[in-house]
Amino acid sequence: VNVDDEPKTAYVDQLTEKIREFSGDLPDGVIGIGGGSTMDLAKAVSLMLTNPGSSADYQGWDLIPHPGVYHVGVPTLAGTGAEASRTTVLCGPDKKLGINSDYTPFDQIILDPELLSGAPSDQRFYTGMDCYIHCVESLSGSFLNAFSRSYGQKAMDLCREVFLDGGPESDDKLMVASYFGGMSIAYSQVGICHALSYGLSFVLGIHHGIGNCLAFDKLEEYYPKGVAEFRHMMKKHTIDLPWHLLPASGEQEIEKMVDVALVLEPLWENALGPKWRGIMTRDKIKKLYERILT
Repeated sequence: VNVDDEPKTAYVDQLTEKIREFSGDLPDGVIGIGGGSTMDLAKAVSLMLTNPGSSADYQGWDLIPHPGVYHVGVPTLAGTGAEASRTTVLCGPDKKLGINSDYTPFDQIILDPELLSGAPSDQRFYTGMDCYIHCVESLSGSFLNAFSRSYGQKAMDLCREVFLDGGPESDDKLMVASYFGGMSIAYSQVGICHALSYGLSFVLGIHHGIGNCLAFDKLEEYYPKGVAEFRHMMKKHTIDLPWHLLPASGEQEIEKMVDVALVLEPLWENALGPKWRGIMTRDKIKKLYERILT
């Protein structure tokens, strides 16, 4: 499959139709071997093989009526938590939003840290920071509970060992951190950074891990300790954020980013509580995007 860009609903529908045309029967299973995009495609195709319509129809929460075919995840990058989460994040015609469902998680996963060894160092960092940000957002959120806290705290500790201490077992630790971080947000939710990152991805085509880092670097008002530690990790790994990937954006593009971010109501509620609309106004989100883009 092609994962040069963020997974799109149209591509999921295309892959599903190809499989249906290949045989009159459902496949025994779908296996996703790769990073978060590949695993999300595998989850989405599995679901669409047994559910009618377009994958865009199911972007949201608990809209899938039927279980998918058996699906297996084999991550070759660590950090997205796609191997554990109950979502498959897709860019649709109007929004970037996951198919969030109890039928979405993999039936089986294979975690082999040796598969991480060939990842470029910058890609490894950006994907690993997805996990770190999962932990920051889950542990500081209003949806926090005993399950999300236990998984999130352990994942956070492992991220610190990997990105601040290093060592020969860092791939092993990062793979466990990714899984635990995914479990933490499965029991709770992500927050402001992910909501803003979705807008960057949908409108500008910024890849998720990079978009998270670009957004998180500007969110010290909301996650001061997390952002400070994130910058320390960047310095230790000599990472310069690729601000050049952000093109000059006009008023119309920024407004569309705000539209995409505002759809993600559970993320805002987790971050700011049930009265989040009085705190995070449309104008405030617009100013955050302007800060990221300048």
